[in-house]
Amino acid sequence: MDRRILLAGVGMALATPHLARAQTGYPERPIRLIVPFPPGGGTDMISREIGTRVAAATGWTVVVDNRPGAGGNIGLDAVAKAAPDGHTIGMGQTANLAINPALYRNMPYDVLRDFTPIGLVAQQPNIIVVGKHSPVQSLSDLLAAARAQPGHLSAGHPGNGTVGHLSGEVLNRLAGVQITQVPYRGAGTVVTDLLAGRLDVYSANPLSVKGVLQAGEVRAIAVTSAARTRAFPEVPTVAEQGFPGFEAMNWTGLVAPARLPEPILTRWNEEMRKAVSGPEIVSRLATEGSEPVGSTPAEFRAKLEAELTKWGQVVREGKLALD
Repeated sequence: MDRRILLAGVGMALATPHLARAQTGYPERPIRLIVPFPPGGGTDMISREIGTRVAAATGWTVVVDNRPGAGGNIGLDAVAKAAPDGHTIGMGQTANLAINPALYRNMPYDVLRDFTPIGLVAQQPNIIVVGKHSPVQSLSDLLAAARAQPGHLSAGHPGNGTVGHLSGEVLNRLAGVQITQVPYRGAGTVVTDLLAGRLDVYSANPLSVKGVLQAGEVRAIAVTSAARTRAFPEVPTVAEQGFPGFEAMNWTGLVAPARLPEPILTRWNEEMRKAVSGPEIVSRLATEGSEPVGSTPAEFRAKLEAELTKWGQVVREGKLALD
């Protein structure tokens, strides 16, 4: 009898995701996880990791749907306009949830009104690098050179409105310097120009310079996180080099259309937090300089409100705008 009870218990445990789905009626069909960027990038990678792990834990079918364009606005607009039934989820990030609303003159969605924040997934600083032949050894050296030759130095970034761009604008104002911000279409071209000496500094996504950093072709002088990161423990922060409180992070977070039912919101948040706590995904994120967060919905909403205020001020003070 004990053996039969034990086997029945094992069977029930294995069937739990499917029983839960049958009891709640959710989901009724495959779930679209909209990624507002092309396949292969950092946001796409973390989205697929989350989708795979949530699907494995729940028995749901989660399909990644890449919808790039307009700095992420096209994909997130599709999320905002979807039915709030939990069958459309989106992976937003700093640019399209916190920067674009101030940067673009015409936005198709209102972040705080049109989305249900599910949870902050992960975050990553930029790493400020110079070429190996540069005389610059620290952030102080860079700023001293910029003061000596106003407007002469150039800083590359992966596009207007990115964290790399706006953090450079903030540093210019805080330090009272004029380092020219130069937008590029891709990280590869920025690195090429930096190595060739056509560019003085690059505020980079860590993954884009990982290879040349390990090869000694570039030198890291600062990270833009509030505290030093596990990926680059030897690299000092901008904050500790004379600018207390400086922080500029790339982060990703799951959102759904506004008015998502509370039970579905709670379940998605639980599954997301379990997914980002696994050792495999923590290790995978570390390879690109990222760290998991796994916040609650309330914590993510508070983060959105703070970041919208912060980056909105930067855009207005810099008189930056895109059509």
